[in-house]
Amino acid sequence: MNAQAITPEILLRAYAAGIFPMAEGRDDPEIHWVDPRRRGILPLDGFHISRSLRRTLLRSGWRVTADTAFAATVDSCADRDETWINDTIFTLYVALHRMGHAHSVEVWEGSELIGGVYGVTLGTAFFGESMFSRRTDASKAALAWCVHRLKAGGFTLFDTQFLTPHLRSLGGIEIPRSDYHRRLATALQGRAEFHPAGYSPSPSDVAGSASSAGAAAGVTQRNTQTS
Repeated sequence: MNAQAITPEILLRAYAAGIFPMAEGRDDPEIHWVDPRRRGILPLDGFHISRSLRRTLLRSGWRVTADTAFAATVDSCADRDETWINDTIFTLYVALHRMGHAHSVEVWEGSELIGGVYGVTLGTAFFGESMFSRRTDASKAALAWCVHRLKAGGFTLFDTQFLTPHLRSLGGIEIPRSDYHRRLATALQGRAEFHPAGYSPSPSDVAGSASSAGAAAGVTQRNTQTS
């Protein structure tokens, strides 16, 4: 599809229909729509945190924020040899962020952005798009904080698009397209808040919020881009 014809409103309608955009590469001018036969999701009550990640969450001293560096987070996710994020997709996500439909969680070491995750929100659905890491476990920490925030805000569906071995180790599962569309339809009827009132968790809150089973790993760089 001609990328120039896609507006933020069209993109939101696509997500509501269960499809998402990808480009073949950074310099690919086209956008391709994807609706996998098998869909990856991350059950919010089944997210796994390993002992090593729990130690990182409790002892790293990293600062975690939300929606303070959205464009920088997307840009960092695209900063690799192979990426599905072209200039048009980048611009569209920034527009969705300004509309309140795309959000990021950022991890900082001092003033340096070292990890993050971002996604699109509709109803009580969060569509995880991509994440990056410049320190060991930084992207995993971003995801742990993101999952905690989504649960606090009333989200019910974390769509990961594809299921990778990394996602499986985090508690991700794969479901048929028809099942996914039923879950999405239900999620679209609800309302959730990415910035719930009074939300101010501590690292210990986040470290203790997930299942201890399984090993943590990176996530949501589509099927080939993991952190």
